[in-house]
Amino acid sequence: MRTTPRRTGAIRLWRWRANPLKRRSDRVEGWIILTTWLVALLTGVLGGLATTVAVEHGLAARRAGTHRVTAALTQDATASAQAGAVHTDGGAWAKVRWKAPDGSPRTAVTRVDADLKAGAPVTLWTDRSGEMVPRPATAEQTRTEARLVGALVGLSAAGGVLVCGRLVRARLERQRMADWDHEWELVEPRWRRTPG
Repeated sequence: MRTTPRRTGAIRLWRWRANPLKRRSDRVEGWIILTTWLVALLTGVLGGLATTVAVEHGLAARRAGTHRVTAALTQDATASAQAGAVHTDGGAWAKVRWKAPDGSPRTAVTRVDADLKAGAPVTLWTDRSGEMVPRPATAEQTRTEARLVGALVGLSAAGGVLVCGRLVRARLERQRMADWDHEWELVEPRWRRTPG
């Protein structure tokens, strides 16, 4: 009598067992399933890793291209806050001025503490041309973002391969049903004959 573990293993490998009723399409389907899962695994892992590396390098290059600059507030932040330019965390939007690397003056509006007076120093970030940019992500934030994007791309790539494999199997199943219908058309008239 078979034990449960051997039977479970036999069930899992039924597509590769010797069986006189097994059709060629059953063997093909077994190989399609195996190939689909292997390709999905490789595609997911390699696509995810490649994306993680690319995103991490891109964010690191962006971080390397930004510079911390000290700008001067050109107006009282309290006046800006009274004019309605208050942010939800208690900060205010105010105009600041700084010098670009080529020495030309630049101005922009940025969020500052609401109690700052005109002329107060404000730290902001600029690119190589001196234009204000958002604060770059830290190294840890960069790693986290790269890993999340890599995982998403890897899962999407693997999912795409699995969907393609399922479409191929659906086509194979339609072909099997058509073969079955054709065979039934040949056999069914013999079964309908009644003795006598």
